[in-house]
Amino acid sequence: MKTLYFDCFAGASGNMILGALVALGVEREALVEQIKMLDVADFEIELKIVDKSGISAIHAEVKVPREHAHRHLQTIQKIISDSRLGENVKKRAIEIFTKLAEAEAKIHGIEIDKVHFHEVGAMDAIIDVVGACVGFEILGIENFACSKIHVGSGFAKMAHGTFPVPPPAVAELLNNVPIYSTEIEGELITPTGAAIIATVCKEFGNIPEMIIEKTAYGAGTREYKDFPNVLRLMLGEVRSPKSKVQSQPTTDHLFQLETNIDDLPAQILGFVMERAFELGALDCWFTPIQMKKNRPATMISILCSEDKKDILSELLYTETSTLGIRIREVERNCLRREFQKIKTELGEVDVKMAFYKGKIVNVKPEYEQIREISLNSGESFQEVEKKVLSESKKLIKRK
Repeated sequence: MKTLYFDCFAGASGNMILGALVALGVEREALVEQIKMLDVADFEIELKIVDKSGISAIHAEVKVPREHAHRHLQTIQKIISDSRLGENVKKRAIEIFTKLAEAEAKIHGIEIDKVHFHEVGAMDAIIDVVGACVGFEILGIENFACSKIHVGSGFAKMAHGTFPVPPPAVAELLNNVPIYSTEIEGELITPTGAAIIATVCKEFGNIPEMIIEKTAYGAGTREYKDFPNVLRLMLGEVRSPKSKVQSQPTTDHLFQLETNIDDLPAQILGFVMERAFELGALDCWFTPIQMKKNRPATMISILCSEDKKDILSELLYTETSTLGIRIREVERNCLRREFQKIKTELGEVDVKMAFYKGKIVNVKPEYEQIREISLNSGESFQEVEKKVLSESKKLIKRK
């Protein structure tokens, strides 16, 4: 399993992550071309090789036209959702900004939709987050892990005033994450860096048992004496024991929210589904039903993890006419999945393979990439998909 390990001995920021990904092998041209799919104002990513206390690292700086926009979560979600980026990149980027908004909302005691982003709502921060997500996809990362995080010490000046390090939003983002502080002054872990790591990483602690393929460094902006202000990324392969590879499907413990609605227009139902996915729902679906007095109605069902149960319940209460929600814990049986890049005469396509007892039982190409190739090549969607599946079968035979 291709794994990315964040070694945060000097914290992390959005541009440090971006610089380290480039140092790992993400080509600047490919990165920029993908970010351009955001369809935003002109931007430039300036990359420099710098020396940080004897360590060669890449410093990434995103340059955008000066702006005074302080965006809300919905605005950022719309920018990303309306873009031409791949679905995996969109989903992960929206999850990161949603996690940021949840932290800010809790700190300020307001609803998530009223969160007013300052620094992290600027276009350069949006590009940092989206660029990181693009880099993860280009490198084919399947698993993320992180060290204990060095947060720094002292105080940091922010839009609302001067706060102790780590600032309130960062501290909230790093709930259940091991952190530590030393005499190094300054805010080492930024909100953007904390949100990216807290969203993608499920494991924190020592380096996992892995075969290292490459190590790279992304440079921070600050200079410290005898202290390398860099983020180290380790890219490698975590070998699962054979017994796990051939084991039965895994079981997740999830929650299913349901409510019956007979008095809402279709446009609002569609909006509810869109928002559910943006807020982290694993699935959402509508079922036509018959209610009392023979009224045709719709049952809204949402599948989610426990940490998303409250915010998705709030969505149903505030955006629909329901007076009650049925909530039950469910088990979901899942096949092990693996992403593989398939080379075709039309270009590379990410393919998701599902395994049962060690054998590949399902193959699905990435929809957005098939669509993009179809539009650019003039070949039909089905023709492109057929070619990708044909190459996939060759790979399966070799496995």
